[in-house]
Amino acid sequence: MFASAMVETGKKRSTIREIFEFGRARAKIVGRENIFDFSLGNPNVPAPLLVTETIKKLVEETPAELLHGYTSAPGGEDVRTSIANNLNERFGTDFRYGNLYMTVGAAASLSITLRALSEPEDEFMVFAPFFPEYRCWIENTAKAKCVVVPPRIEDFQINFKAMEESLTPHTKAVIINSPNNPGGTVYTEETIKKLAEILEAYSVKYGHPIFLISDEPYREIVYDGFITPFVTKYYKNTIVCYSYSKSLSMPGERIGYVLVPSEVTCFEDAYAAICGAGRVLGYVNAPALFQRVVAECTSLTSDISIYERNRDLLYNGLTSMGFKCVKPMGAFYLFPQSPEADEVAFCERAQKHDLLLVPGRDFGCPGHVRIAYCVKTEMIERALPVFEKLAAEYKWAKDKGKYNKIILRVRK
Repeated sequence: MFASAMVETGKKRSTIREIFEFGRARAKIVGRENIFDFSLGNPNVPAPLLVTETIKKLVEETPAELLHGYTSAPGGEDVRTSIANNLNERFGTDFRYGNLYMTVGAAASLSITLRALSEPEDEFMVFAPFFPEYRCWIENTAKAKCVVVPPRIEDFQINFKAMEESLTPHTKAVIINSPNNPGGTVYTEETIKKLAEILEAYSVKYGHPIFLISDEPYREIVYDGFITPFVTKYYKNTIVCYSYSKSLSMPGERIGYVLVPSEVTCFEDAYAAICGAGRVLGYVNAPALFQRVVAECTSLTSDISIYERNRDLLYNGLTSMGFKCVKPMGAFYLFPQSPEADEVAFCERAQKHDLLLVPGRDFGCPGHVRIAYCVKTEMIERALPVFEKLAAEYKWAKDKGKYNKIILRVRK
């Protein structure tokens, strides 16, 4: 009677959401202050003051038919011009409003782009660790095959050997996410150059362009002087999917864009496919009010120093307890190794302490857990002794194992 794949998808929430909902239910029993919820990437840093002021100004001064009325499907021309000018100023590019298509956040940007590119038998490549919804959108929206490249555990840069072994004539595009959710990795310029070199070579080999989809909701959230390479300057067949959810702390407002550079092969058809996919998927236009908000606030970023302080507090604390972790250079996630091979069991043990962590297997990286540190700093401070208790349980189990081995040797 109903689409079975949609029924199955609707009945099964993502693991992240399941853990978040567990925390909400548990909070009713023990109190919200006693739940250490690191499950959801929901920014806790307030939006810049100008965002609030702009919303008030627009609501008070803009005629209703303009404020709440339809915009053109790709978005207001003045809005897209403002964003293009900002990108050009920051990255030395030459975009115009006709290179941009406004969307309902990065999720819409990605689903539209995947639908626009996908043809029968196409494959889309993702690099572990990756955001789990990629698989959902590739398989259900694009009706394509999701090819997962295993991670390079030591630093979470791209595993190029595994990538080349996974490329086929059916590869339509690869998706990158830098800064990365869940690893916090920022791909270096060296990584991006190597990626571009491989994609160019295999595009020639297979006789068709392999597109690079750059998912960039965390572009501005970087630390220690790191700079996120702007990928369109390294590879011409790049399509950028962006959201203001993280940079302006507005995840619930759902506003972002797709950027299609003029250099993309068959640009007019590529942009038309983006527009067509938006139409087919039912995206009439992005929210009119928040199109105008981001047009006036596109140069702003929320106070990322708070995230950096949280990162340092949590990373230094956990590594001092013996947890192994690649230090994140961006986004607001820590992705440490689980102290036991089965990270789901570790997360379940952590739940007994009301410590909510997300297993790494949904991110294509079992044996790790994701910790979202976009939370209040004082919660991290209160959580560290709980992490220490958890670590002590594993140390005790390890020491007990050594003791038992000694006893066995003595008995022999």
